[in-house]
Amino acid sequence: MTVAKPASLTLEEFLKLPETKLASEYTDGEVIQKTMPKACCSRLQGKLIDAINEVTEAQQIAYAFPELRCTFGDRSIVPDIAVFRWQNIELDEDGEPVGNVFAAPDWTIEILSPDQSSNRVTGNILHCLKHDCQLGWLIDLDDRSILVFQPQQQPELFHQDDKLVVLEGVELDLTAKQLFSWLKMQAE
Repeated sequence: MTVAKPASLTLEEFLKLPETKLASEYTDGEVIQKTMPKACCSRLQGKLIDAINEVTEAQQIAYAFPELRCTFGDRSIVPDIAVFRWQNIELDEDGEPVGNVFAAPDWTIEILSPDQSSNRVTGNILHCLKHDCQLGWLIDLDDRSILVFQPQQQPELFHQDDKLVVLEGVELDLTAKQLFSWLKMQAE
């Protein structure tokens, strides 16, 4: 028996669909639902957002958003963390961020869940870099490493005491070991 492949959606049709409880992303006519984050992923996401915003928000350098839909270059993705330089955050007349973001983040951060495709997630990071993103991180909890992507460069793998590359202008001094230490919730 042959199963007919459903007709692919256009980006415009996808954006008209209601949001799903777990965010869906749009790539090449295909809709892919993100996976439910595990506790460690959520904890690391929250701690990293707090650390970035602590050193950027007051001085209006940048802002880290959790799970923000970013639509650009015929894709609509939802990075675990999307960091935008302050001047790249579109604000309404009340000084509040507009609801829909039609730009790549300046720094995209993905925390790989065990049931996620690393190639699909890497593809989203590479797509961001093609559209003016300056930095991408792929955080792998299993081997406690961070794969760092920058435009026109080979990816670099960071672990242990390696000092992480952050978005230019962000004063965040952080090693891979420090980042993964945030997973611990009680003193040793």
